[in-house]
Amino acid sequence: MTGSHTVVERRRRHTLYFLEWSASQRPVHLDTDVDMTRVQEHRAAARARGERYSVVTYLLHAAGRALARHPEANAVMAPGWPGLLRAPRIVRYDSVTAKLALDRPVEGERTVLSALVPRLETASLREIQDRVDRYRGEEAAQLPEFKGVRALGGLPVLLGRLGFAAALRDPRKRPGVFGTVSVSSLGHSTVDGFHSAGGTAVTLCAGRIAERAVVRDGAVRAAPVMRLGLTFDHRVIDGAAAAELLTDLRHTMEACDDASWEEHHDPADPGQDPRGADRDHGTRRGLEPSTR
Repeated sequence: MTGSHTVVERRRRHTLYFLEWSASQRPVHLDTDVDMTRVQEHRAAARARGERYSVVTYLLHAAGRALARHPEANAVMAPGWPGLLRAPRIVRYDSVTAKLALDRPVEGERTVLSALVPRLETASLREIQDRVDRYRGEEAAQLPEFKGVRALGGLPVLLGRLGFAAALRDPRKRPGVFGTVSVSSLGHSTVDGFHSAGGTAVTLCAGRIAERAVVRDGAVRAAPVMRLGLTFDHRVIDGAAAAELLTDLRHTMEACDDASWEEHHDPADPGQDPRGADRDHGTRRGLEPSTR
């Protein structure tokens, strides 16, 4: 007979509450390949100066700029509260706050923590990296911003569910609790790409960077490429808008060149496409008219 034992994982209860709460979302998944040549060159130049930037920092930086140009995606579906007769509303936010997923131990149990990275529409790479570095290490779970997660694990399940839902009930306060865009990365593993729904209108999912064949000036070359997934809540935005956001985000990352891009980059100007393509984000290139 095969033995078994039951484990009560209190420190993962907030994940259960989140999955129950987010079940009303209507996720749709898109993805693209991002040529990371210029990002990797920028990282190498920074290392030579004694600075370190993680790949997720570049993604957060680009996401802030891209969402500032696509405010319809920096939004949330507000519930029809307090009664069903009140029509649901979409609330758009002026500032971009990322909810960054972290794999960290909490009192000996492996769990996912969500760290907030605010004001991404204007934050520099250095400011974002400093915020990310704050959450490194196994002691990150003891930081004051994760006090609520620790408290949820100690509550009875019914009270935990009610407390989680209450914290997210007011959409105006949600950026300070849940962010306005979710970002997750499995780039440290052998995962090429994945999709998840982080409870926000848009969730960005970064896979590993791997050498792949790309075409430049009619020739096939090897380049570092990252698969970037975008999951969007169809209740908040439609597929064409999500596709434009993903295209903008890809171009923004591929246009990274040097420190001047960081210091002087205008969020309203995504810059030049490193592959020489004409950039017009107001034109729906490659998108067929909807049949719906």
